[in-house]
Amino acid sequence: MAELLADPAPAPVRRSRPAGSGRPLWSLAVVVLAALVASPVVAVTVQALAQGRVDLPGGIGAMVLTTVGLLLGVGLGTAVLGTGLAWLVAAHEFPGRRVLEVLLVLPLAMPGYVLGFVFLSTFDFAGPVQSTLRAVLGEAAPALPVRSLGGAVVVLTLTLYPYVYLTVRAACAELAPAAADAARTLGASPGRAFREVLLPLARPSLAAGLALVMMETLTDFATVQYFGVRTVSVGVYLTWKGSFDIGSAVAVAVLVLLFAVAVLALERGLRGRARFAQRGGAGRGLARRRLTGRRGWAATAAAGAVVAAAFVLPVARLVAWALEAARVDGTLADERFGDHLANSATLAALAAVACVLVALVMSHAERLGGGRVVGGAARLTMVGYAVPGAVIGIGVLAGFAWLDDLLEAVGVDGGTGLLVTGSVLGILVSYVVRFTGPAYQALDASFSHVPPSLTASALTLGAGPTRVLRRVHLPLVRSGVAVAATLVLVDAVKELPLVLLLRPFGFTTLSVWVFELASESFWERAALPALLIVALSVVPVALLLRHGHAGGGRR
Repeated sequence: MAELLADPAPAPVRRSRPAGSGRPLWSLAVVVLAALVASPVVAVTVQALAQGRVDLPGGIGAMVLTTVGLLLGVGLGTAVLGTGLAWLVAAHEFPGRRVLEVLLVLPLAMPGYVLGFVFLSTFDFAGPVQSTLRAVLGEAAPALPVRSLGGAVVVLTLTLYPYVYLTVRAACAELAPAAADAARTLGASPGRAFREVLLPLARPSLAAGLALVMMETLTDFATVQYFGVRTVSVGVYLTWKGSFDIGSAVAVAVLVLLFAVAVLALERGLRGRARFAQRGGAGRGLARRRLTGRRGWAATAAAGAVVAAAFVLPVARLVAWALEAARVDGTLADERFGDHLANSATLAALAAVACVLVALVMSHAERLGGGRVVGGAARLTMVGYAVPGAVIGIGVLAGFAWLDDLLEAVGVDGGTGLLVTGSVLGILVSYVVRFTGPAYQALDASFSHVPPSLTASALTLGAGPTRVLRRVHLPLVRSGVAVAATLVLVDAVKELPLVLLLRPFGFTTLSVWVFELASESFWERAALPALLIVALSVVPVALLLRHGHAGGGRR
């Protein structure tokens, strides 16, 4: 009876974790990851300063002048074409405007090195255009200067103008009609109102678009190679592959980095301190002027011609070549197609997993309340996407050369070149440096929809950071993870300069295969892998368009 009346033994109390336990480790992880992602750029700068004076390769002065000419030509071309098309679709109504407004973004899915060899095959001396001219005008017909700086400017302008088109169109859509209406009331023509009122308002967006164009132009390698144009980015590749002199390659890479810094400084200068805000800007937008008769159809023809030249006709040519190759060879795909596709898919999948994991750690740590240090470190990972691929490639080579020397010093057999040429690790690391930025942006946008109070409640109830990630954040940002992985996959499949710089002997991806076949004028054989790259590149463009429409066209 005494035992029955006795108080029962108290149940063991489960101690909850203190709120915020474990968060310093996540903050430290973000700082370390950001340092690793930025290390190739730091390695190039440090090695350039440490090695002192290095003899630059011959012809470097001509490369610098050619690079300046290419940047100016493509910048001017994209500014005129992108701004004109943005104004056309944002401020005018004409037949087919709604369809063309979307189709004008499609050239973003056409890599420059694909459009480049299609352009050459069409307009070169043996192509159909010049052959027709000789048939009509005789053999004395002058040859078109296709393989030149001008040809490279035309191709890069057609593939890169959507950057300017998108940014200026978004700015025009956000502008309230009050300023334009006031200018028209005071007697200004539509063109003058655009030049003197709306274009200055859109200047920050135009500067941002031009900065993207110039960075992509500076990074380009294959397109300019087709046209016999040697830029400083081409000089990095030729210096490394020609002599394997890491010192000279670093010196040229520093020149590329200086060009990138100059582009960013130019963008800041063009934007100035311009800050514009208008009431009602997110409401009506610009009132479109209806173009009728010949003017309406002329606007349709102009926009349609750009889409046809930059995307539709090249894709049709690639399809025709692929079918011709299948008819001649009796099979649609080359026997090496499967191996090269597997290499591309494996490398892209590994890069997507690595970039998404890095971006997920950083975004999650920021939501745990890491403060300014964690936020700044996370944004530091964007530097890889803003720096030309040639600099990243040489930075990875320099860092791995140091690791190879360290392995050799501790007695590891085959230390020299082991990490760089013995595996695809160098390519994978460079991909993480290059593509973590887009993955982080996609995940950060998705995390922004998670209420901070939800994270704080889970931490207050004793859940650790890892459990919060697994049970709270991951289920809520699954769409962001999918978008980030898709963006990295497509960018990795398209990437060419980094693979050419760092690939092991005998390792070929679809992009490298297309470049090699096109360089040897095997247009038909290059068609199928080029079509696959273009088809994959349409995916992020579709995501971009869907995101823009979901946001009501305001983002």
